[in-house]
Amino acid sequence: MTARVPHAREADRPAPFAAAVTGIGLVTAAGAGTDAAWRGVCDPAAAPSVHPVDELAGLPCDFMYTVTGTDPEAVLGVAARRLMDRFSQLAVIAAREAVADAGLDPSVWDSGRVAVVIGSAHGGLPFYDEQHTVLTERGARRVSPKLAPLTVVNSAASSVATDLGVHGPSLAVSTACSSGTVALGTAHQMLRSGACDIVVAGGAESVRSRLLIASACQMRAVSTRRDDPRAACRPFDTHRDGFVVGEGAGLLVLERPEHARARGAAVRAHIAGYGASSDAYSAVAPDPGGRGIERALRTALADAGLHTSDVGHVNAHGTSTVANDLIEATMLHRVLGEDPLVTSTKAMTGHTLGASGGIEAALTVLALQHQLVPPTANLDAPDPAIVVDVVSKEARHGRFDCAVKTSLGFGGHNAALVLTRA
Repeated sequence: MTARVPHAREADRPAPFAAAVTGIGLVTAAGAGTDAAWRGVCDPAAAPSVHPVDELAGLPCDFMYTVTGTDPEAVLGVAARRLMDRFSQLAVIAAREAVADAGLDPSVWDSGRVAVVIGSAHGGLPFYDEQHTVLTERGARRVSPKLAPLTVVNSAASSVATDLGVHGPSLAVSTACSSGTVALGTAHQMLRSGACDIVVAGGAESVRSRLLIASACQMRAVSTRRDDPRAACRPFDTHRDGFVVGEGAGLLVLERPEHARARGAAVRAHIAGYGASSDAYSAVAPDPGGRGIERALRTALADAGLHTSDVGHVNAHGTSTVANDLIEATMLHRVLGEDPLVTSTKAMTGHTLGASGGIEAALTVLALQHQLVPPTANLDAPDPAIVVDVVSKEARHGRFDCAVKTSLGFGGHNAALVLTRA
């Protein structure tokens, strides 16, 4: 008989470690650049870029949130752009902004002590679709030799590392829609271990893929509100009918606190705790009791050495799907009660899949800095079964030193981050 392995005692847990957030880079449908994205998600009158796209013509859901206001070719140059799929392009643009925001100069940093960790659910799927069409219509000799390096999930991390001259670890994380959150949690652990001093981490995604969206339509996972695309994504609303896909990238520069202090860096906030779990329930549906995401949240709070009563704000996963929103909100109420100010920013950015955790963690950092919670857009008829305090209509000021970012992904991948005010 196998001996039972006891659970780690509280005394055996590693000492709390808070990674300093010193830089943010955001490229979203709500705005390209951190300032523009923050203004976009906070302004109830703002109009995010969500509209029909040619690649999805004829599908029940033929629209998505797209990034405008930045031209990858102009920023990266023609040669560099042709060596990256769009999700990698967005990652590099966000990484450059985050590093500049942190006041770092890649030409003089100790590149062996810098790491990159970027999450993505699908990688370069649009280029894969394109080349499949080339194969079927024009033959094998016309398929691009760049298919593998452009489409693999690690290409965003590789592209960012190459662009910044990073010689430390370069990692890709792929845990479906929790990928960006898991990437940030992995970065937190790397810094705590002393493996590096700086990590550029978060998520990037762009899936203008007819095949993927057609499948999502068949699953009835996406909204088919074609008559009003801007109102289609409505987290926590009684009339929600599915998510709307978006593209974007959200990256943070994280540092060991002593490294940030030594160079006099301005610290925006801290990532103080991380937790992850598996539902072991379904390939596509969350555990109906929310036990998996609850485990991740409680683990993250214990990792930070904080209590449920410390949490003042939650940037929820909040996808606008019928089951997910109710399960997540019920869990949040069970664990945190009615006090935290809850929001989902996906109605302004779209569901950016593997990038969502990176984008939403960055917005949570900004909420801590500004002591302001963005509204959940399109929440016109709150679901009466959801009893947490969801911010709607307009941004709400609060006083909170601790915030939480939760993420759930297909396959039962749950993750949570605890962020604290600097």
